[in-house]
Amino acid sequence: MNSEKIEAGMKLILQGLDCDLRDPNFEDTPARYAKSLRQIFGGSQEKTWNDFQETYSDLILLRNHVVHTLCPHHMLPVRMEVCIAYIPNGRVIGLSKLARVMHEINRAPLLQEAFTYQVLDLLLNLTGAQSGACLVQGEHGCMRIRGVKTDGDVITSSFKGEFLEPLRQQQFFQLIGRR
Repeated sequence: MNSEKIEAGMKLILQGLDCDLRDPNFEDTPARYAKSLRQIFGGSQEKTWNDFQETYSDLILLRNHVVHTLCPHHMLPVRMEVCIAYIPNGRVIGLSKLARVMHEINRAPLLQEAFTYQVLDLLLNLTGAQSGACLVQGEHGCMRIRGVKTDGDVITSSFKGEFLEPLRQQQFFQLIGRR
């Protein structure tokens, strides 16, 4: 991430909005904006993704983890509530890594649809599992404050392996509190 370019771009945006850059309220805005993008898109910072042998072979689920990103079309905020699950195949990752998987994918503005697929793909790759599910409920600033101005949310999902079967999907939806 190039903070100098981000700061220069933010100065141009502020000037385009006719903001007085001498106003103390805007004095450090370009640097603060660059810092906020580093915080949003900093990734998981994982150096290694350790996995462990484990005989547990039923569903492992993290539900309602919140990730914030930006819409790549309008650069407006998106709040995503994510539920991911997998069925181990002899190996598991640490439970905190389930959340870190999402942050690893959230490295730049990304469509919710792509985020959904990429999260599940990374989870299955890291665990060696064949079966997994990812459900994302997104609240898009570009839909809330402009255009259609709706409070509606967008749901995307991806299922692989056993989660393609109706009974496994039903179990997943029950556990995350959805029909």
